[in-house]
This record gives sequence, structure tokens and C-alpha cells, in this order.
Amino acid sequence: MEESEVFTLLGETGFDRLVAAFYRQIPQDDILGPMYPAEDLEGAEQRLRNFLIFRFGGPARYIEQRGHPRLRQRHFRFPINQAARDRWILLMNRAIEASEFPEEAAHCLTRFFAETATFLINQSDAAAHPGASAQALRWH
Repeated sequence: MEESEVFTLLGETGFDRLVAAFYRQIPQDDILGPMYPAEDLEGAEQRLRNFLIFRFGGPARYIEQRGHPRLRQRHFRFPINQAARDRWILLMNRAIEASEFPEEAAHCLTRFFAETATFLINQSDAAAHPGASAQALRWH
């Protein structure tokens, strides 16, 4: 399935379900919860929803409201290491499963999220574990 076909298959309601299922998990998460200010959780949810709808072939509301996504720049202020990336993926995979999407759409989304979350890593685990040897923290 082409990424541009995902919106045709899921529609806005599919992305609404996905993003809502993801953000229901955030407030109680010990790694990601602190990165999302409670007063902006609704805004973060809306931004992600609009971005995904645009990215996968729907209306360009995200671009109209916020311009180019500049994902690395927008996420730079958040400490994203391998553990944060892995937790984000875990919660998003749970949200995909809860959304009960067709297999081809779920696979396309899972691949996109894994690649994008890895791209957004901006800290090595050494920053999270000062004093640990560089050998022990080598990326695999």
C-alpha cells in the first residue's frame, strides 16, 4: 500500500481514533508524560492528527496552520533518546492495534512511525546515563 492511500482507506475518523488512543496513554506514562504539558495535551493531539492526515493523503490543514512540518526542529527541545523513541513506538503500536485498522494500513503506519521516531532521536543514551562507558552505550 502506498502511503498516500492510507487516508483514503482510514479517513479522518480512522486518524481520530488512532491519535485519541495514543494520547489516552500519555498522561500516566513515566517517560513520555513529562514531555507533554497537561495544558497543551489537547493541542498536541490536534497537531499530530492534522499532521498525519496531511502526511497520508488527506487535507493540508497542518500545512495551512503551521507551515512545513520541520519535524526535527519542532522536536529538538524534547530529550528524545532510544528509550523515549521505543516508548513512543510502543504506545503508538498499542494505539494502532486498538484502532483495528486493516492490515495493510497498520503495516504502513507502523513502518512510518518506526522510521520517523528513529529520525527524531536527538540524544544518545550517554546523556541519560552519565558515567556509563561509551562502549556500553554504542548504537547497534
